[in-house]
Amino acid sequence: MSTPEIFMRRAIEISRDKMRADGSAPFGCVIVKDGEIVGEGVNNVVNNHDATSHGEVEAIRDAGRRLKTWDLSGCDLYTTCEPCEMCVASMFWAKISRMYYANTLKDCTEVGFDLEPLTQAVRADLHDRALPAERLLATEAREVLDEWVASPGFNAFQ
Repeated sequence: MSTPEIFMRRAIEISRDKMRADGSAPFGCVIVKDGEIVGEGVNNVVNNHDATSHGEVEAIRDAGRRLKTWDLSGCDLYTTCEPCEMCVASMFWAKISRMYYANTLKDCTEVGFDLEPLTQAVRADLHDRALPAERLLATEAREVLDEWVASPGFNAFQ
């Protein structure tokens, strides 16, 4: 019988194995549907030269490929650490049904990995963020958006 602890142990196992094998950051994730693992991922930001290569994102990508869908409704996500805002957003878009986590973001802060600047940036108003932002070609871009809305079978959350 599968239990949440078994799936979390798998997430911890892959995080440890990849950290030891190739220096991946120790953040692993598995996605489970109907008691079976359908996606796995580890944090490969450095190895993949990809700032979005977090364990949760990689597991969501893997599950999507395996299940041939972006909609992961009915899937549970097991991650070795409380996710950052990017990963939470990825779970939202993938429609993950439930999340289990092991370490907290406070645990990460205690070992020198502080995500508070990210949290503040995401929660700030667009023009109050450290990253400068300027709107360009809004009318042209809106035309494409309107065309999409008018297309047959439009569904914003397709």
